[in-house]
This record gives sequence, structure tokens and C-alpha cells, in this order.
Amino acid sequence: MAGIAGVHRKVQQLPPPPPLPSVRRPPISLHPLARPPTTGPRRSVYICREKTCPLLLRVFTKVGSHHTKEDFAVRGNEPKNEFQIYTWKDATLRELTDLVKEVTPAARRRDARLSFAFVFPEKQGHLVVRPVGKTYSYGTREIDDGKALAQLGFQIGDYLDVAIF
Repeated sequence: MAGIAGVHRKVQQLPPPPPLPSVRRPPISLHPLARPPTTGPRRSVYICREKTCPLLLRVFTKVGSHHTKEDFAVRGNEPKNEFQIYTWKDATLRELTDLVKEVTPAARRRDARLSFAFVFPEKQGHLVVRPVGKTYSYGTREIDDGKALAQLGFQIGDYLDVAIF
């Protein structure tokens, strides 16, 4: 009989991995539109943009003020001044300001001030327009320039409303 008999390899036995620390998670809401609580310290977010798929951000601009929640009440009948951006949750308000300036001429003024707000449904399903930060068109005179979408509580599916003053 031809074959290999009696050949054994010595396999190194590794110790078992240490047990994972128990992580206390917040209770999960059963409502599909509920947002997680935003209590506690916020951590800066870093996303590998080469390995992470971007998200579609729908941006609505208006000169003089933010849109009202009634402007977004009917799905498919949102305000007409919309443009769409593929970006990541670690995008800063400064990056978004530069993208808005490419599309909206009013944002290119030297003294233009941009106010950002998220539009999202609350637990009962009613829309909320929540201001999250301000930037200037040129220069870094505001501290909100370096804030990322994830730090501000952005969730995929939220709209971004930009008021230009």
C-alpha cells in the first residue's frame, strides 16, 4: 500500500482569548423613526473613505432663512432648490460649505453666512428642523467649521437644510 502513514504534525495550542468586556447598551426603541439618545460625550469620528461607501445627502438651500417643516411635509414634494452630494458621516461643515458654494451663487459672497440644520422625523413621525451649526463663506471665523456630521447627530436619511444670510 502506498500512502503516508504515521505522519503527525505538532500543532501549537494557543490559550483561549480573554472574555469580552460586557458592554451596556441603551435600550432599543421599537419605533422605526426613533433616534438614539444623544447624552454623554461625543467622540470624533474617523471613517476610511477608501473602504467605506459614501451616503447620499440631500441638501436644500434657501436665502434668508431655513425652510419650515411644512415645506418637507409631503414626501416627493420637497422644496425645489435641492442638490445631492455623495459624502461620508465624517464630512465637516467646512467641506459642506465649500460644496454649497460651488452650486449656489449666493453662498459665494465674501460676507455670506451659512446656517446648517438637519431635517428628520421625530418619534411620532412629525418632521423637525434642528439647527446644528454656522459657518462663514470665507475664512474660519466660526468654531463649527471642524464639526463632522456624525458629531452633530446626523443619521443616514436626514436632510440638510442650509440657510444663506
